Amino acid sequence: MGIDTKVEAYHIGDKLFPCTTSITMDYIGGKWKTVILFYLKDGPQRYNFLRKLMPMVTERTLSLQLKQLEEDGILKREVYTSKPPLKVEYSLTDFGKTLIPLLELIAQWGRGVASEKAQIVTITK
Repeated sequence: MGIDTKVEAYHIGDKLFPCTTSITMDYIGGKWKTVILFYLKDGPQRYNFLRKLMPMVTERTLSLQLKQLEEDGILKREVYTSKPPLKVEYSLTDFGKTLIPLLELIAQWGRGVASEKAQIVTITK
């Protein structure tokens, strides 16, 4: 009796995923993507406001993460040119809004861990 070597995988675009969890993590994984999405779940935000909410993220990293989320169809970037200065807002797409229940569960779990293990510190930048 031989070992069955057939394994299912998921092909999306140019990527191959071994399981559906890896698909999710490809979309929202990393240190800042879930934070960005959490701040956008209640409505559109401007880039500078997101920077103020996340003082530990560099401008380059924030820009790259926003661009990746936009390329993945999770965020929409809207540029308003009606009057100077130029205004850019980021918001969740309908596809991105499907992540809201997951984001709320992640935040709830994190609050539980924080209440047991964390110390609150103030960050100034």
